[in-house]
This record gives sequence, structure tokens and C-alpha cells, in this order.
Amino acid sequence: MLLPALAKAKAKAHGISCMNNNKQMMMAWQFFAEDNDDRLVGAAGWQFQRRQIPNWTGGSWLTLNNKRDPNNWNHTAYTHKSPLWPYCGKSTAIWKCPADFTTAINNKGETVPRIRSMSMSNWVGGPGWGASGAWYPQSSNGWKVYTTLSDFNNPGPSDTFVLVDEREDSINDGYFVVDMNGYPDRTVKLVDYPASYHNRAAGFSFADGHAEIHKWLDKRTTPPMNKKDRPLNVSMTNNKDLMWMMEHSTRKVGR
Repeated sequence: MLLPALAKAKAKAHGISCMNNNKQMMMAWQFFAEDNDDRLVGAAGWQFQRRQIPNWTGGSWLTLNNKRDPNNWNHTAYTHKSPLWPYCGKSTAIWKCPADFTTAINNKGETVPRIRSMSMSNWVGGPGWGASGAWYPQSSNGWKVYTTLSDFNNPGPSDTFVLVDEREDSINDGYFVVDMNGYPDRTVKLVDYPASYHNRAAGFSFADGHAEIHKWLDKRTTPPMNKKDRPLNVSMTNNKDLMWMMEHSTRKVGR
């Protein structure tokens, strides 16, 4: 009886720690915007209105296909170059869910934790997603890309997720795509897979600064883990989990 109780307590502690990390990352995200005229860091690097929007990760691209790839372990080359790094209290630990035990091999041959488990919504900071109708926020027939703190009018800051823990066999560039095709009637495609480190649940943080652990309902959202990088952009109709992410991502421009 003791072992199950300990396992449950450990899982609960991981969940609390995960939410704390998400909240600290959201503070860094908020401070960056406040110091940059309300402008948000990009989910990926891109140019908007002749202004270069920086990549929040510092440029890392994670992969399970090569554990020795510096993208997987080199905080100096990537995390420390993130525009959010000056606001992180010099802590690399908050970039990773404590329940993600994925490792890499550094240039000394040492086994070390991978540098992050988080990715950022493609609709927050941009550049959006072409398959959903628009890459740019000024497109009248597309979906809103939030580029400033004051943009979060619909669905609102408390209902718009910014960061999510992504599965270790899905995570790569830190740019988590939610394809809005079909919304609000149906789901079409799951581009990236969220993590399920907390008993089939994942850590999310929202534009108002709060964090939560969200439980997945559809088994297709949590397939068996691959040892190498997973194929992405998968057809995914009638998926309640994907619909939930769509509901907490963006809305049509002008609505």
C-alpha cells in the first residue's frame, strides 16, 4: 500500500512543480513584453511590419534522432540567447517539466536533461499557421495572431494558452501549432502532440499568467511513445482534445 501512495504523492508534487515552472515562464514572458512596448516574443522568429520578432527559444531544435545534437543540451548556445532569458532568474530548470525525464548526451559524454519540454502556441507572438488561412494578423479572412499584450480580447487572456508541455517525440522548434481548420464545428489535423506527463495530462500556461494541468480524453492524443521523432501533421477528426486546444488558441480576425 505504501508504494502506490508514494507514487501518487510524487506525481502530485511533479504537477505542482510543473505549474510553478509555467507560472515563472509566464512572468518572464510578461516582463519581456512590458519592456518592449507591449510587444510579444515570437513562437518562432519572423518579420512583421518591418520589425523582426525574435524566437522565444533562442533557436533550439530538439530531436530524439541524435541525442548528442547540441540543440538538445546546450543551454549556452540556445537558452541563454533567448529574449526571455534575462527575465528567468538565470534558471534553466523552469524551462522543463519535472516529469519529463528525457535526456541528451553533452560534449563531455555526460547524460544530461534535455534543455526544455515547453513549446509556445503559434498564435501567440506569431507567425500563425498557413494551413488555417493566414500567416499574418492583418489578413481579414484568417485567424488572429496576438502580437501585443493588449490583443487578447477573444477568447481572452484567461482562455488563451501561451506555453504547453510537448511530447518528447514531437517537440522540435518550440513552435506548437494548433491548426484551426474546421473550428468551431470539427477538428481536421493534429500538427503537434502535447505531452501527457501527468497521468494523461499536460501542463499549460495562459496569457493572464495562470497555469493548469489539463487531462486528455482521446487516446489518439496520447499514442505510445516513439524512441525517435514522431511523424506529425496527422489527420485527426472528432478529437475532443484538439477541439479544446482550438477553443483556447485564437479566433477569426475582427471577432
